[in-house]
Amino acid sequence: MFKKVLIAEDMEDINKGVHTLLKELGILHIEQVQYCDDAYLKIKRAGLDNDPFEMIITDLSFKADHRSQTYPTGQALAEKLNAEFPELKVIVYSVEDRLQAVRTLFNQHHIDAYVCKSRSGLKNLTKAITEVVNGNTFLSPEVSNAFHSTNELEIDDYDISLLENLSKGLSQEEISALYKKVNISPASLSSIEKRLNKLRIQFNANNAIHLVAIVKDLGLI
Repeated sequence: MFKKVLIAEDMEDINKGVHTLLKELGILHIEQVQYCDDAYLKIKRAGLDNDPFEMIITDLSFKADHRSQTYPTGQALAEKLNAEFPELKVIVYSVEDRLQAVRTLFNQHHIDAYVCKSRSGLKNLTKAITEVVNGNTFLSPEVSNAFHSTNELEIDDYDISLLENLSKGLSQEEISALYKKVNISPASLSSIEKRLNKLRIQFNANNAIHLVAIVKDLGLI
């Protein structure tokens, strides 16, 4: 079992629950922070002192307040930690259950486990810690199909962007204008129409509203 673990969580009651769980697992050195910047600084300081943390458990969403943050989210923190401390084990503990977000965290930031906050959250967190200690990865049941190989889940970041903008009520013309403004390619109206038609066929959707509903149900946006 790990001996030194950091918890990054801005909700005090959840922070306490995770702390209690870690104590029950026999982890001797547990530290807690409520800001991602503080988590990074603690991990960096511990490394310089040759007493590194072995694992961090972090939320993804941190409520903004008066403090300006270099790493405002758990995803930003995970990205930085993967680049600077690749040996550190990272468990994400979050209410977020979008499959695309989970895939990004594993594929790009190389986290070790993803646990959804739920009625079984702490039980699954215990399982996740055990798996990570043994050198494995872990996914909560709620997001266990994040790496399902069927075609319906094989869409890229551009598709996700299109679908998210549709879900916000933007028309295809408005999306085209937005993409031209921020230099996202392809941005032409015809390209966007073709891409959305392809997605409608792929997801067997009757129209744009139906398409958005389907991908939301799948946890893609």
